[in-house]
Amino acid sequence: MDFSFIVKKIVSITIMPLSISLFILFIGLLFLNTNQIKKAKFFLTTGFISLILIAYQPFSNFLLQPLETKYSKLTSLPNNITHILLLGGDLNNRGWEALRLYHNIKNAKIITSGFEGKYQIAEAIRTANILQELGIPRKDIIIHAKPKDTKEEAIKTKELLGEKPFILVTSAYHMTRAIAIFEKEGLNPIAAPTDIKAKQNRYFSIPAGHNIKKTEVALHEYFGILWAKIRGQI
Repeated sequence: MDFSFIVKKIVSITIMPLSISLFILFIGLLFLNTNQIKKAKFFLTTGFISLILIAYQPFSNFLLQPLETKYSKLTSLPNNITHILLLGGDLNNRGWEALRLYHNIKNAKIITSGFEGKYQIAEAIRTANILQELGIPRKDIIIHAKPKDTKEEAIKTKELLGEKPFILVTSAYHMTRAIAIFEKEGLNPIAAPTDIKAKQNRYFSIPAGHNIKKTEVALHEYFGILWAKIRGQI
């Protein structure tokens, strides 16, 4: 596996807010156990407050909404478009949008994507198998099992479609980065965002674990956009 890809994944994990909050709390415990009370109070308080913040729904929504509202749901289907690229699998969310579009577009083809990762079978193949079980003919499925990230998927899609417009289905929070990367490669994607995570704010809500996940998803995208800009991918 590409070394830079592994490094990118490791770094993305270590700079996530939960990891940072737990590290701050760990430092606080070290100071507490060495009787450095003032320093312990500072780090334990900072870690606790940061943990509460990243688990607070309005905060996670605040981070997600700029990403999720840039592109609207695709309600008016474009003419003469036949290819639907489903980034990743996730048939519980993104997959339903791909299926909706497929059944409303004449002669449609679904492109599945995703490499094997920690599994023996690539995500693109697993998704294609499920689509077939749901009644999609094999001839209408194109499998991209080698690309490991959005950049590689853009290159692979260009080999297939060139400048021909196609519908891009991915989670709304990822759409900004995905569109930018695809357009940088000279492609013409039409955004079909789905899997909206930023719900209506409940300011008196109790911090919850699923909000930590939303916060991490948002920050992962912001770091991804920054990294893509540094590498000249967008």
